[in-house]
Amino acid sequence: MADWDDLRIFLAVARAESLSGAGKQLKLDPATVGRRVARLEEAMSVRLFVRSPQGYGLTAEGQRLLSHAVRAEQAVAGAMDEVGAEGSGLTGQIRLGAPDGSANFLLPQIIAQICDDHPGLEVQLVALPRVFNLSKREADMAIAVSQPASGRLTVQKLTDYKLHLAASRAYLDRHPPIRSIADLRHHRTIGYIQDLVFDKELDYQSEAQMDAVTLASNSVSVQFNWVRNGAGIAVVHDFALPAAPDLVRVLTDQVSLTRTFYLIRHPDDRRVDRLNRFAGLLAQGVRREVARLEALA
Repeated sequence: MADWDDLRIFLAVARAESLSGAGKQLKLDPATVGRRVARLEEAMSVRLFVRSPQGYGLTAEGQRLLSHAVRAEQAVAGAMDEVGAEGSGLTGQIRLGAPDGSANFLLPQIIAQICDDHPGLEVQLVALPRVFNLSKREADMAIAVSQPASGRLTVQKLTDYKLHLAASRAYLDRHPPIRSIADLRHHRTIGYIQDLVFDKELDYQSEAQMDAVTLASNSVSVQFNWVRNGAGIAVVHDFALPAAPDLVRVLTDQVSLTRTFYLIRHPDDRRVDRLNRFAGLLAQGVRREVARLEALA
C-alpha cells in the first residue's frame, strides 16, 4: 500500500512528466525519483507510467491513481491548515500564474502588500505569455483573460479593465497628428506577433482597427517599452499608464477596449483554507488596484 511520501513523488513525476523535472521540484536526484517510482509500481503491482524518449506519460492505471493522489494532497494541506491557529497569518509557498501585463504592472504591489501583512508567506509569480496548466500544478492558481473552455476548474471573475491606444509625447511631437483611425496608416504601430497570440482576448489588432503592426512582440512589457521609448503607437492597459507619465492616450472616443481578469483554480483546492484566504485577498487587491490606477490614467 502506498504511503503519502510515495504519492507525493508520483504526483511530481505525473506533473513534470520527467524524472529530472520531478527531482528539481522535490530536491531529489532523478535516479532516486526513478527508484521510488519503480518501488511504488512494484508495491501496487501495476505500471503507472509509460517511459519514452519524450518523458513519463501516465498509463490508464496511473490516471486512476492521479485523482486519488490529488485528493490525498489536498487532505494533507487541509489538515495542516486546520491544525494552525484560526485567524493566524498565511504561511507557506503559493505559486500564481499570470499574463505578463498584469504580472508587471498590477500584481507586484498587490502581492507585496499581502506579504507585508503575512510575513510567513512566500509567493512565486510566474509571468508567462501563455495559458497555465493547473491540472499539472504548474501553479496553485492563475489569472487569465478568458474563461477556460474545458477542464475541472473553478472560475471567479475578478474585474473588468480598459485598454486604449497610446503613444509617448515625444513620438506625437515628431509625427503627424492623429485625428481618426485612418491616420494610423501614417504611423508606426506596435502589437502582438499574430501567430503567437495564445488567447483570442489578446488579439487587439483587428478591434483597434490596426491594419498591420511594424513592431511586434509576444510580450506586453516589450511592447510597452517600445511605446515608452517613442517607437510608435500600441494598445496599452490603462492600469499600466501611471508607470509611464509621458504616455498619452489617443483616439479615446474611437478606440476603447474592455477585457476581464478571471481567477482560475483547481476545484479540490476549495478544501485548503490557506489558498482560499490568499485568493480572497488577491481578488480584493486586483479590484482595488485596477480602479485606482485607471483613475490615474
